[in-house]
Amino acid sequence: MIPRMEFGQTGHLSTRIIFGAASLMDVTQDDADKTFELLARYGVNHIDTAQSYGESERRIGPWMKHHRKEYFLATKTEKRTKNEAKVDLSESLDKLQTDHVDLWQFHCLVDSDEWERAMGEGGVLEAAVEAKEKGLVNHIGVTGHGINAPEMHLKSLERYPFDSVLFPYNYLMMKQPAYRKQVNKLLEVCAKRGVAVQTIKALAKRNIEERVNPYATWYEPLDTPEAIYPSVHWVLGNKQVFLNSVGDINLLPMVLEAASSQIDLVPSETMDNMVSKYKMEALFS
Repeated sequence: MIPRMEFGQTGHLSTRIIFGAASLMDVTQDDADKTFELLARYGVNHIDTAQSYGESERRIGPWMKHHRKEYFLATKTEKRTKNEAKVDLSESLDKLQTDHVDLWQFHCLVDSDEWERAMGEGGVLEAAVEAKEKGLVNHIGVTGHGINAPEMHLKSLERYPFDSVLFPYNYLMMKQPAYRKQVNKLLEVCAKRGVAVQTIKALAKRNIEERVNPYATWYEPLDTPEAIYPSVHWVLGNKQVFLNSVGDINLLPMVLEAASSQIDLVPSETMDNMVSKYKMEALFS
């Protein structure tokens, strides 16, 4: 079973592995059902999806129809205006077959101009606060990709008391001094304020470039137990963070198995050897 801990100040004990449902973007309902059966065997009780994840919300819906109370359910919107975001949320609730989500997140809010629209008058923040008042969402979060995600999350937390943040976090990203400095600052603020910290890209090997990728990820992932176990353990070695699972259902079993074993701190030497062996490169720099 996957260990659990408090998801910020939401009152929910979430498994430290959050199911990254981008992996359901382009799968059949049968494959989705088998994936949920696998998650249930490991006790995973937190799902993270998005309106923009293809068929993901539709694949989750039939499971939520019968198992809604068993899961902390999160989705996201990429819309930056109030009216557009309200439409997004309504569509998400319909596809997810539920009357509310536990966490509604502003998807990849890292561009300065988009941030101003989202947080300003008539922006998505107004839609989220209104939806929370109506009981359509229980909590509000913000997510980001890219090198400036932690910095933008700090800015967002000064604007509104978000319940969670999400950003890239792996060994190579944290080897970059400027990024590490911003992440550590963000982690400190989140610890003080009780903000849940979600991380992505634990299994990122490098950008695909001209290589053929057999997986449903936009980057080339680590894909063997020998590489996945230390990568997962390195992230979970930080007891403040959650790990959002990889965007391919075929890699998910190895992530779950790694997270269900004893989590040991992984020495830098071990990770450096992996970087060399697998020719790993940071996705964002």
